[in-house]
Amino acid sequence: MKLQRHGTIACLALTAALALSACGSDNNESPGTGASGGASAAADCASGTVNAFGSSAQKNAVDEWRKAYQQLCTGTTINYEPNGSGAGIQSFIAKTADFAGSDSALKEDEQPKADARCGTGPAIHLPMVIGPIAVAYNLPGVDGLQLKPDTLAKIFNGSIKKWDDAAIKADNPSATLPSTNIQTVHRSDESGTTDNFTKYLSTVAEANWTFGNAKAWKAPGGTGSKGSDGVATSVKGAEGSIGYMEWSYAENGGLSKAKIANGAGEFTELTAEAAGKTIAGAEVTGSGDDLKMKIDYATKEAGAYPIVLVTYEIVCSKGTPADKLALVKGFLNYAASAEGQGSLTELGYAPLPTEVQTKVQAAIKNLA
Repeated sequence: MKLQRHGTIACLALTAALALSACGSDNNESPGTGASGGASAAADCASGTVNAFGSSAQKNAVDEWRKAYQQLCTGTTINYEPNGSGAGIQSFIAKTADFAGSDSALKEDEQPKADARCGTGPAIHLPMVIGPIAVAYNLPGVDGLQLKPDTLAKIFNGSIKKWDDAAIKADNPSATLPSTNIQTVHRSDESGTTDNFTKYLSTVAEANWTFGNAKAWKAPGGTGSKGSDGVATSVKGAEGSIGYMEWSYAENGGLSKAKIANGAGEFTELTAEAAGKTIAGAEVTGSGDDLKMKIDYATKEAGAYPIVLVTYEIVCSKGTPADKLALVKGFLNYAASAEGQGSLTELGYAPLPTEVQTKVQAAIKNLA
């Protein structure tokens, strides 16, 4: 379900062109037409069926894109099964997925298998969805909780056990903190969200987070819940609890979200703009059209919210079957367009920064 209260934010935060796409008021257009009566400038239509699997974090984004694309382009079916990043990659390698959604880049042992599946060109990563990770908490009477990375790591490693701990007090000098026991909530299933959250902790709070990063939660203690929706439900139902989840689930659950200190020591609220600033500073580590990225979790960019993940669409640079190629390119180009990206803020995601969006669209154009 769309988060309608984000509509105004979307209009204010994006560029004029993006805002017009995201917030246009003409709701009486027939499918396949823009305000001028012609085909949507963002939709390069092709007919047929595309099957994709993967990340559940991007499910709401893909659902929005495929609904819009199928309305614009008759004779088109886009199927997406949000069965998890790992399962999506395996489906792509097995040729049952035309592309895969993944919250993490291909592992060293997966890349050659994906390349072999494509045959005539390597598999590449196209960053398509910025999924800010919220740290949500249930502590009545405490608004605007602030947490430094080391404090956050100590909470989730179990060494900080009560909300009035000295470290939390130091981060929140003006707050009245109760002596309530802290109950941490993590994902019980393997997840790209966990992988990215623990990658953040192991990068910026290495001394206090000794569990590395992985899709499976490794720290002792806490409560495990399946999916970000399960984590959100657990946090909402237990006073004193805290958990990590995609932004949209925290918003849908009406949960309080902590401000997180970035590399400059600035406590930053989670917004689409703040998350976008971190991605804008990410390093592209792939070559050519492979846009695999390395996020600077210790970013010192003013106003940047540091805990973000990027969901990639993993696709063949060359080798997509001829009967699928036009539709794969058409759909992915719509997703990366101003119109496609402009719909994301209302869903609890952040749109791609313009410079990243341009690179993604250029890579899609080169698919063969």
